[in-house]
Amino acid sequence: MLGVLLMAETDQPDFFGNQTAGRAATASDAAPGAHQPLAARMRPRSLDEIVGQEQLTAPGSLLAQLISTDRFGSLLFYGPPGCGKTSFAEVIARETGSRFVRINAVMSNVAELREILGVARKMPESRTLLFIDELHRFNKSQQDLLLPDVEEGSVRLIGATTHNPGFYVNPPLLSRSHLFRLEPLSTEAVATVLRRALDDDERGLGERKIKADDAVLTDLAMLCDGDLRRALNALEVVALSLDGKTEITATELESFARERRIRYDANEDEHYDTISAFIKSCRGGDPDAAMYWLAKMLAGGEDPRFIARRLVILASEDIGLADPFALPLAVAAHQAAEFVGLPEAELTLAHATLHIACAPKSNSATMALAAAKQALKNVPVQPVPMHLRDKGGQASKRAGHGKGYNYSHSFPEGISGQNYLEEPLKLYEPSSHGLEARVADRLARWRELRKSARVGEST
Repeated sequence: MLGVLLMAETDQPDFFGNQTAGRAATASDAAPGAHQPLAARMRPRSLDEIVGQEQLTAPGSLLAQLISTDRFGSLLFYGPPGCGKTSFAEVIARETGSRFVRINAVMSNVAELREILGVARKMPESRTLLFIDELHRFNKSQQDLLLPDVEEGSVRLIGATTHNPGFYVNPPLLSRSHLFRLEPLSTEAVATVLRRALDDDERGLGERKIKADDAVLTDLAMLCDGDLRRALNALEVVALSLDGKTEITATELESFARERRIRYDANEDEHYDTISAFIKSCRGGDPDAAMYWLAKMLAGGEDPRFIARRLVILASEDIGLADPFALPLAVAAHQAAEFVGLPEAELTLAHATLHIACAPKSNSATMALAAAKQALKNVPVQPVPMHLRDKGGQASKRAGHGKGYNYSHSFPEGISGQNYLEEPLKLYEPSSHGLEARVADRLARWRELRKSARVGEST
């Protein structure tokens, strides 16, 4: 059975090599072995050992109370890799004495899931805790399969996901679960665990008597971007490669630093969060932040054409007439990205990003379009005034189409004074930013010319 820590009907080694006798292995059975990676050996054994998620572990917090009273249904842990989701599940199983069944959604299937749920129904007294890692990998039917047993309490589900549950977990399952958001671990929290691993004789690297300055451990923690699992495994690799040395220095970190990859999952949360930060930095007029998020996307392998398309949208949505050169520049940047390709297209995207971030801002086009749509929605649609209708063809001319139209170029500054809606509306409000301030002045003058023209017609 793939990826499952499940009950054994006879005495035989469990998933971790321990003996089980007709029962599921609990978290306490999972004694760390020397063959396991350092990150697995150093997993927290109690809630007190979990670092960096104080909002969840602090005395009096909701999760701490649920665990201490052992009164909880299903739990969902949502957060980036290496932040402690699996550790929480194992600690909860240990502290509540639950029968712990662990599966990975990548390797599991419906048949296996049915078997696990069937066994849990036959053993209600064992209080099965089903931990599903990467829950977002389960499709809708697999998630729906969990609902009856979660509803009846045959199993208590703990799901772990790096993806936004609002998009990847079925609403019925989400509504039956407590959702807890885990944050990336701080550099200080990661460095604390690295120090603990170096000093721990039982589970860590203490027997090797390896030394490292706090500054070195802090640097290693910083390179791992809040991913504790990655940091511990990196520490182990560096320690094993010392070749007779007993101290980790900055020199030993250089090779790891050269291979550092930032966390950036295309088409997932990191993708959407980063492009959102990029857009808002450009809109907010912060070229430094905009360049940082641009560099992160490029380093993470983002499609440059996607970034260029967002710049084109920004040019109309947030700049508009305040800088009418932004749109043609953004379109040119998109064409250049297609034509040139990476890595040179990075310069073009930087050029366009800086222009848009530094440009005066106006959302008047966005607001005018929204106001026009609202007017169409809320009031009857206005017919085209007779003098504006097309007069092509004899039937149109006989119907009077175009009759009375005043040709704009025949009047001063092209303003005839005619109305172009039967019921005039005020939809566009020019801003006073950048070049759009001139537009505001021009429209104010045209309003006066229209008034004068109408007064002249009436007299």
